[in-house]
Order: sequence, then structure tokens, then C-alpha cells
Amino acid sequence: MIVSINQPAYLPWLGYFERILLSDMHIVLDDVQFEKNSMTNRNKVLMNGQVVTLTIPVKTSGRFGNLSIKDVEIDYSRNWIKKHRNTISQAYAKTPFYAEFMPVLDGFFNTADQFKFLGQLIRKNTETLLDYLEINRNITYASGIHYQGKKSDLVLDLCQKFSADTYISGPFGRDYLDINSFRENNIDVLFHDYQHPEYPQNSAHFISHLSILDLIFNCGKDAVRYLAKKDTSVTNQLTNQLTNTKE
Repeated sequence: MIVSINQPAYLPWLGYFERILLSDMHIVLDDVQFEKNSMTNRNKVLMNGQVVTLTIPVKTSGRFGNLSIKDVEIDYSRNWIKKHRNTISQAYAKTPFYAEFMPVLDGFFNTADQFKFLGQLIRKNTETLLDYLEINRNITYASGIHYQGKKSDLVLDLCQKFSADTYISGPFGRDYLDINSFRENNIDVLFHDYQHPEYPQNSAHFISHLSILDLIFNCGKDAVRYLAKKDTSVTNQLTNQLTNTKE
């Protein structure tokens, strides 16, 4: 069982979806502390060659330090839904798959105001994107799981809940994961050092690390094949990494 874990994110980037694609089970860590200015409630699109950041306004006044992602309330006093929808539409109106994908995204925006909490809205947003990309993986939410520990112990406990034999970590896991503890519990740890691909983009010079919307509008359902590196697939990269750890 290959397990990966990520905090939820609004309109996530390519690497977020590739890690899900490589997993048997993906755990959304939605009950950890919400961090100000993180990518949890924002992401980037490309308009006329310029990067534009779209941010969901949230109610956090006086609550930082004791506010989990799932409990963050969305601020609807500003019409951010219309702004995001119009910005995306203007940015990608001339892309090859605008006519196909924009109605899918409109389906999300048309119901976005029914969600009180950020975690709920991000969940719907991510499900919409996964459905379009036809990525079918088991996904569960940490808020519905009884687990314990912090940092490395937290990750280990979640992996054990699902009988993982392999855990795919982000690169920063090297800074805090106790690899020996995972090995003692027969779990291999692999680090997802994502190498961003270039794809056909409506820009004079390719710009990376945008929301996956940029890839989808330019490539449609063919977006999935761009989620791995061009030269050597990430699957092979992780396989080689696993082989090296056992030698």
C-alpha cells in the first residue's frame, strides 16, 4: 500500500496531483494549523504572460495559532467567486481547451457559495479537478481519522492506520522524518522531488509552478501525461530510490 499525505490546497499545482496519482491512498491533512500566506487558500494563474494570484478571503482575525484548516470560515463579504471566475475566463479564453473545461469549472463556481468552511470548498474543488483528469485514487481526510503524534510520529501513525508499506513524502520530509522509525515498522520512505515539465503554454516564455488550471486549459485531458517528468518517469525515479535504500 503506497500512501501519500498533503495539506489541502485551492486549485493545486501539478506536483500535488502527481503525488496523488502515484499513491494507492492519499490522506488530506485538513485538521492541522492554517498558516497565513500559505498556498492553502490561494494559487496562481497566467494572464497575458503575467502571474496572477487568486486568493479566497477567510475569517481569521484573532484566531491564528488555534485554527485548523477545516475550521477556517470563508469571507463572502467580498465577491471573490465572481472575481476568480472572471479572471480565469479572461486569462484562458484563447486556450485550446477553454470551451471544454470552462463549463466544468463553472459547475464548481456556481455552487461555491454553499460552503461555509474553506476545507469543504477545497474538497469540492479538488474532486472536480480529479474527476475531469480521470484520476481515480482512494482519498481520505485526516479529520475523520483518530491518530496521534506530531511531525514524524503523526505521519507514521497515519501510514500504519492504512497498513502502508511505502510512504511518498514531499522533499521537506527530509528535515523532520525519522526514517529509522519507518524502517522499524517496515515502511519505506520515498521523497517526491518533483521535476516540473514544460508543456504547450500560451506564453512567450514558459512559466512553471502555476495552478494545474494552466495545464488543463492548454492540454485538456492529456494533462495527465505531463504530470511526470519527460525524460524519466517519476515512477521509475521512485523505484530506483527504493532500490538504493535497500542496498
